Amino acid sequence: MFYRYISENLADFINKGEYEYRKKDFDYSKLSDEEAETAREDLVKVKGFFILPSELFCNMLAKADSDDLNEKLDNALKHIESSTKGTGSEEDFAGLFADLDVNSNKLGKTVKQRNEKLSQLLHGVADMKLRYKDNSIDAFGDAYEFLMGMYASNAGKSGGEFFTPPEVSELLTRLAVVGKTEVNKVYDPACGSGSLLLKAIKVLGRDHVRQGFFGQEINLTTYNLCRINMFLHDVGYDKFSIAHGDTLLEPQHEDDEPFEVIVSNPPYSKSWEGDKNPLLINDPRFSPAGVLAPKDYADMAFIMHCLSWLAANGTAAIVCFPGIMYRGGAEKKIRKYLVENNYIDCIIQLPDKLFYGPTIATCIMVLKKSKKENSTLFIDASKEYTKVKKNNKLTEENISHIVQAFTESSDRDYFCKLIPNATIAENDYNLSVSTYVQREDTKEKVDIVKLNAEIKEIVAREQTLRDEIDKIIAEIEGA
Repeated sequence: MFYRYISENLADFINKGEYEYRKKDFDYSKLSDEEAETAREDLVKVKGFFILPSELFCNMLAKADSDDLNEKLDNALKHIESSTKGTGSEEDFAGLFADLDVNSNKLGKTVKQRNEKLSQLLHGVADMKLRYKDNSIDAFGDAYEFLMGMYASNAGKSGGEFFTPPEVSELLTRLAVVGKTEVNKVYDPACGSGSLLLKAIKVLGRDHVRQGFFGQEINLTTYNLCRINMFLHDVGYDKFSIAHGDTLLEPQHEDDEPFEVIVSNPPYSKSWEGDKNPLLINDPRFSPAGVLAPKDYADMAFIMHCLSWLAANGTAAIVCFPGIMYRGGAEKKIRKYLVENNYIDCIIQLPDKLFYGPTIATCIMVLKKSKKENSTLFIDASKEYTKVKKNNKLTEENISHIVQAFTESSDRDYFCKLIPNATIAENDYNLSVSTYVQREDTKEKVDIVKLNAEIKEIVAREQTLRDEIDKIIAEIEGA
């Protein structure tokens, strides 16, 4: 009876924290580890991991002043990971806490100093009142993303490597899901901390991403951040697949493509092997263009990768470095391939200073494989922002304005223009928005005829004044 009750309720307890159960006398945190062990196997099947009562946050907090707090925390994290060994969730938990070092010298030179810092951290989290019974689970996930955003904003040029501002993430996702109420899979080939992937939950709803979230990240620490971010947003281990490695050279989701929604903010001007590796030109992701992205600029390689793995009914929205829109050489040849095959649906010029680190004005390239018109929409959204201290930010109004223009796909003076692909070819496959969308002249218009008349009148009045002055001077001199 006891085992059955735990198996039915413990998964919900782990998911929701402190909870008022039908039986008021049931409190998992007060069970002995031995009693809870009877439900280990069942819970791992349901939630993907198992945690002992003694290692729950509330019980660790009660022991926060102990001399071996660092060891208790370290063991708790190891136990969570080891509970997944030999199960379907093992890969998702492997090395998840590798970057969390409770014995780091950064916490203090002595064990006592480290434990004091750890104790302060536990009490600080407890004071934040983030209990699940008071909030939805996204309260944890959103708090986590907020902290990452704060860190990214102070991390200099590297800040943008792992975190895309939430309003930019929302814009990309809303562009990619126009006309859809649900999708099969969402993919990001350079997923960072996963904020772009998770935005689909807020835009479409948790139950409207049927098969889950897929991504790859080359940085090990950021890869772990992404997996933690998934768990904190209550994405089950069977609903996401985040891989570690170089997407361009060692793609990890070949068995999962194609993807209906692809959203990404890949690294700008990243170096890669390019034509140094003779095998890459035969890669089915890159070969259709007949040329590889330059060794010093892998931007177009990411675009070709996304296009290759995009479903026939899918949309990819990718943040791009502006240089790839007009540079010559291999990048021009790839642009030609994309335009002639009618894969580019829209190019959007964004404001500058939107991202953490880089201050340049980036662009968004929207790709589709099944377009109806042989033309490309260009949107100049460079003025769509509000100033926040030194940076710029997209507001809900800005986002809606851009998405509406994208959806309607019609001309608006000084904002957007639908250009035939033949015209783009005539412009040497230049994809810069400024080439096609005229900027409004905000300078005051001058009526030159009226201005000349006013000048003539002023000169005449000036001469009259001089004559009067001369008379006064002559009278003074005569006196």
